[in-house]
Amino acid sequence: TGAAKRIGRASAMALAADGWQIGVHYGTSAHEAESLVSQIEQEGGKAIALCADLGEAAAAADLIPRAAEALGGISLLINNASLFEPDDATTLTPDSWNAHLNINLRAPALLMQAFAAQDIWSDNSDACIINITDQRIDRLTPYFTSYSVSKVGLWTLTQTFAQALAPKHIRVNAIAPGPVLPNVRQSQAAYDKQASLVPLQHGATPDDIVQAIRFILSAHALTGESIAIDGGQHIAWQTPDTTLDS
Repeated sequence: TGAAKRIGRASAMALAADGWQIGVHYGTSAHEAESLVSQIEQEGGKAIALCADLGEAAAAADLIPRAAEALGGISLLINNASLFEPDDATTLTPDSWNAHLNINLRAPALLMQAFAAQDIWSDNSDACIINITDQRIDRLTPYFTSYSVSKVGLWTLTQTFAQALAPKHIRVNAIAPGPVLPNVRQSQAAYDKQASLVPLQHGATPDDIVQAIRFILSAHALTGESIAIDGGQHIAWQTPDTTLDS
């Protein structure tokens, strides 16, 4: 989901190059999605664009059947679409809360449920669900409260769905990015400063996320796990109450 731009686009292009047929989900980025489909097809791949408002439960639940009708059985789902808007304990509203949880948590749950309900599984299946979470699941801050709650919830869903779907040979894992690209409210300079402050002193790239996806696909015994691609941001420890001598 959310394949028209940014990490989603890079992932779709790479997987198409690896031979996957791609369902390019988008919400409002129709031009970018159609451009991506055209590029994949020009390079010899197969892709379709699928519009769905993941804030609507019915649209989320129907996306897998629509993709399967066009492409055949779906054996890889990447829940990448995400809402990322600022709020905190004093500013969150019912609207911001619901918007984040509907798109970032309810939609992936419904998509995973529909994915598992396909009548295509056998003892030889090795299907994958990859949920894109955030390094914040391990390193909470008081910022982006609704977003953070939704991503921690998605990590919980990753583990519980991994438990439930293992008998169907469906593996469920998560990738937890840190700084990868500037967000829509961030200048390049501000992003560069943020990325320089993580333990490795640099952020990740979309290709780093792609390589993590490829690893998960190849690691046939891996399920219920999270891989942080964040330059070590989730293990940052130097806070005002610590010193190198402590």
